[in-house]
Amino acid sequence: MRCEYNDGLKVDYSGSLHIRKGNDVNVFITGDYIPANIRRDLDSAASKNSCEDFRKIAQTVTDTVGSRACIHE
Repeated sequence: MRCEYNDGLKVDYSGSLHIRKGNDVNVFITGDYIPANIRRDLDSAASKNSCEDFRKIAQTVTDTVGSRACIHE
């Protein structure tokens, strides 16, 4: 699922998570490295087709790992 917001934030979740906002935010986490609680929230938001929930999750993730992160094998 992909959500784009008026302020430039883009959240793409298709097994892996990619959060972008211009040059300010670039976070990529492969599916195996997404924490279980975040994955559960992402799956729930995707099943509800809720971009509002994706925005909240993106904020939680960037608050946790920072605005620039690439977490993969």
